[in-house]
Amino acid sequence: MQEHDDIVSEGRWVSLRYRLYDSTAQALEDHDRDETYLHGGFGHLFPKIEEILEGRRVGEHVSVYLEPEDAFGDYDAALLHIAERGRFPEALEVGMDFEGIPGGEADDRIYTVTDIVGDTVVVDGNHPLAGIAVRFDLEITGVRPATDEELETERARWGH
Repeated sequence: MQEHDDIVSEGRWVSLRYRLYDSTAQALEDHDRDETYLHGGFGHLFPKIEEILEGRRVGEHVSVYLEPEDAFGDYDAALLHIAERGRFPEALEVGMDFEGIPGGEADDRIYTVTDIVGDTVVVDGNHPLAGIAVRFDLEITGVRPATDEELETERARWGH
C-alpha cells in the first residue's frame, strides 16, 4: 500500500460503518449500517459528512451532528395530503409507500401512508426523519482509488 492510499479524498471509494442517532442520543436503528460511496460531491452523502471525512484515514471514528437542513430537511406541512381511499389498492396499510399519490399528478416523491380513517387516507411526502437533528457515528473501514471508468460512470450518473 502506498503511503496515502488509506486517506479519504476526492475520487476515492470510501467504505463506512455507521449508526444514526437522534438529538437525544437514542439510536434510530438497532444495528450498524455499511455504506460505500465515491468521495467528492457526487451526491451519495450529505455534504457536511463528506467535509468532515476529507483527509481522514481508514480506522478513524468520527461523530457528525447535523441540523435538519443539513440532513433530511425541515418538515414541510404542505407535503401532508388527504386522499380518497378509492385511489389506493385494496390491500392498504399504514406505513406503505407510494411513488406519487395514486390517482394524482405524476410525482417522483415517495409518500408514506400515515393514517387510514374510513374513506380517507393520509399520506406524507416528508422523509421520516425530516425536521429531526441527527448524529452519525462513523468508522472509515476502507478507501481505494476509483478507476477512470468508475469516475466517468459516476460523473454521468450524478450530472458532473
